[in-house]
Amino acid sequence: MDLSLTDAEERFAAEVRAWFTANAETAPATDDLAEAVAQGRAWQAKLAAAGWVGIDWPVEYGGRGASAVEVALFNSEYARSGAAQLVNRVGINLAGPTLLAHGTAAQCLRFLPQITTAQEIWCQLFSEPGAGSDLSGLSTAAAPVDGGWRVTGQKVWTSYAQFARWGMCLARSQPGTTGARGLSLLVVDMTAPGVDIRPLVQITGEAEFNEVFLDGVFVPEGQLVGPEGQGWSVASTTLAHERGTTFPFKEEVVHEGYLSRLFAAAVANGTFDDPAVADALVDAYVSLVVLRTHNWRTLSHLGRGGEPGPESSWVKLTWSDMTQQLSQTALAVMGPEAPLLGPWQRQWLWSKAASVAGGTSEVQRNVIGERLLGLPREQRR
Repeated sequence: MDLSLTDAEERFAAEVRAWFTANAETAPATDDLAEAVAQGRAWQAKLAAAGWVGIDWPVEYGGRGASAVEVALFNSEYARSGAAQLVNRVGINLAGPTLLAHGTAAQCLRFLPQITTAQEIWCQLFSEPGAGSDLSGLSTAAAPVDGGWRVTGQKVWTSYAQFARWGMCLARSQPGTTGARGLSLLVVDMTAPGVDIRPLVQITGEAEFNEVFLDGVFVPEGQLVGPEGQGWSVASTTLAHERGTTFPFKEEVVHEGYLSRLFAAAVANGTFDDPAVADALVDAYVSLVVLRTHNWRTLSHLGRGGEPGPESSWVKLTWSDMTQQLSQTALAVMGPEAPLLGPWQRQWLWSKAASVAGGTSEVQRNVIGERLLGLPREQRR
């Protein structure tokens, strides 16, 4: 595989780098989540106005038709700039690709341009109290009525639901079905009657997660994404993008920065002389190189017109383990004060969710075993 960039790709990377050098805005210094979201909307609108949001989307939907290589270069330069993350990450990374793959032209025209500017924020209504790791066991029901469905159920761990205008909801539209059969993906209006959003405070002290109660919420038939009853295959597109196509390139650069700072700190305070710390840092570096190598393999696959598949579970598992190991190593490097103050405190606390968010590590191992290695399916009792 040729890993060298073309002249056009080099120029593209330079253009991205120059724009962020001149315009990058860091994350807002506030503990008020509503204020942070408001500032995030303004930052994303600025990016969108310059054509830097959803860059691989068709031009008519607010993108610029960028190639897979250009997307990877953009994500790397974005992360390297230290600029604030997109506030509408669920819309850009999950809802957008799902609509492009399975939505109608009318749905794409209606929703995608508002996603790029963060005028309308999206959330993901998948996990439930009784169906998190085993998502196909969900019980939220979509009962057919004139002109659409009435959706009733409970969702949980829904990021930014309190700010969202729309939610991608996986619900059972065919009574009596079990597992992956009989599910549909519906776009729920988060301001509709019957939607009750209750924030959940996380270990970091933040409340970006929520539980969402749906009590007979009406969803018009025009807000069904993909065929009725085929929601599992539609949702699989969402999950593949969540786990393996956007964040690995960004996280590669982010972790590169974390690791560089940790190496420097370890040398400066003498902890690098501790063999256990030195080994942990080297292990973290090896994990980063493995992720980088896989990112290039993914890029080659996407560049040939491929779609994300079960290999995204390997990326998600690798990223989860790497995040937690690196955060634990940071405590050893920084010393007794690390858990008490500064950015490493939040990073260590947040890393505890890495093996749960986006699908638990246990589920990712099952997917890897069954769909990549061809092992027998897990026998459930």
